[in-house]
Amino acid sequence: MKLLKDILYKAGLVEVIGSTNLAITSVCFDSRQVKKDCLFIATRGTQMDGHRFVESAISAGAIAVVCEEMPGVQDEKITYIRVTDSSYALGLIAANFYDNPSTKLKLIGVTGTNGKTTTVTLLFNLFQTLGHKAGILSTVKNQIHTEVIPATHTTPDAIQLNELLKLMVDRGCRYCFMEVSSHAIVQNRIAGLNFAGGVFTNITHDHLDYHKTFDAYIRAKKGFFDQLGEDAFALVNKDDANGLIMLQNTKALKKTYALKTSADFKCKIVENQFSGLLLNIEGSEVWTKLIGAFNAYNMLAVYATATLLKENKINILTTLSNLNAVEGRFEYERTENGIIGIVDYAHTPDALMNVLQTLNEIRTGNEQVITIIGCGGDRDALKRPLMAKIACEWSSRVILTSDNPRSEDPDGIIKQMKKGVEPQHYKKTLCITDRKEAIKTACSLAEPGDIILLAGKGHESYQEIRGVKYPFDDRKILNENLKLFEK
Repeated sequence: MKLLKDILYKAGLVEVIGSTNLAITSVCFDSRQVKKDCLFIATRGTQMDGHRFVESAISAGAIAVVCEEMPGVQDEKITYIRVTDSSYALGLIAANFYDNPSTKLKLIGVTGTNGKTTTVTLLFNLFQTLGHKAGILSTVKNQIHTEVIPATHTTPDAIQLNELLKLMVDRGCRYCFMEVSSHAIVQNRIAGLNFAGGVFTNITHDHLDYHKTFDAYIRAKKGFFDQLGEDAFALVNKDDANGLIMLQNTKALKKTYALKTSADFKCKIVENQFSGLLLNIEGSEVWTKLIGAFNAYNMLAVYATATLLKENKINILTTLSNLNAVEGRFEYERTENGIIGIVDYAHTPDALMNVLQTLNEIRTGNEQVITIIGCGGDRDALKRPLMAKIACEWSSRVILTSDNPRSEDPDGIIKQMKKGVEPQHYKKTLCITDRKEAIKTACSLAEPGDIILLAGKGHESYQEIRGVKYPFDDRKILNENLKLFEK
């Protein structure tokens, strides 16, 4: 319970009607979650405007309302606070309500199109192994030291974020490693948080259904680094064409990492095999269990971040060599007759290209690479033909299938993907809408030594069709069919 006047600090107040000397039991922006003596914040979402539900919130027990526009009819028993931006105010108010937990641990945010989940997971596992209590907020899971909490979004809303961070502080966590999505930046979900550091992995074609243009997508990512304070660090991938753009207006300590160009933190790939990577990081060789050049970048980002957090370099490298691959990211299994099945979350053109390039670098040249790929519904449709084009260019056989069609017709999505298949690749491309049947077909086509890449869903344990999530685990179904067709 907090006094209203205390949790409004820095929230951008324009006008107040009523008393702010009220005891607030909770804060929410969803009128369905309002409880007695709650503060309701009317935010404008992508599909709903919270200002429409002010009366419902008051009827449910709210005693104060934060809004951008005052209601035409006001209840004299209710306190109304007008702000310039209610989504921004929500972040500040949530932070104040939970005693600003981000100031009581070192919060590291990782943003970029690809590599966020791997980087934050490796950082979390590294620091836990080094003996620090830590938390993680990621696409795959949220975890407070040893307690796992299911994740529903890449970045939770501002209230959930601060509640989770408060729990981390209460349980003795000194660090938190967090994915920061472009949506969360634009929607002010990270407003009010104090980051000790920010990491930029890369930026490629994604989320243009939301941001509309690539330039707007870049500006969204940059917005995170613009918010960092003087006591924080900003670490960016210098090999990415837009890496240095992220540093242009930041007040934070500027640092870079790279494999191809000069940078503050450098790495070289010595060996790249299915068994792992041999890396030379700043003059020291380290063997890792992760595979592919894209993971060399992730490992270097982790090393650089840990170094900037003052960890011992030898301890960092020793621990990195023992860390396992992240769930649903280049997870592979080899059958007795040598067929390799790989499950990867690659759902952007660049991520798919990275995985397929890695496979073609490692294979001897005689094996087939059979790729099963789909595209999610209600998401950026512009990348669909590009995904199919990349799959065809880098694979021996391609099966276009359903991913999470959501509210869209899966056959319609596949039809859009087919536009990227060039005439010379028609014969090696199949369209099988049923994802389970597509996996079964790929396994039946595979010969000893071949490689099957099942891309797009990775760690997900469901398939979303017409708003319903059905149990579906790529790893389980691929494994079952690999055994079924083992020759």
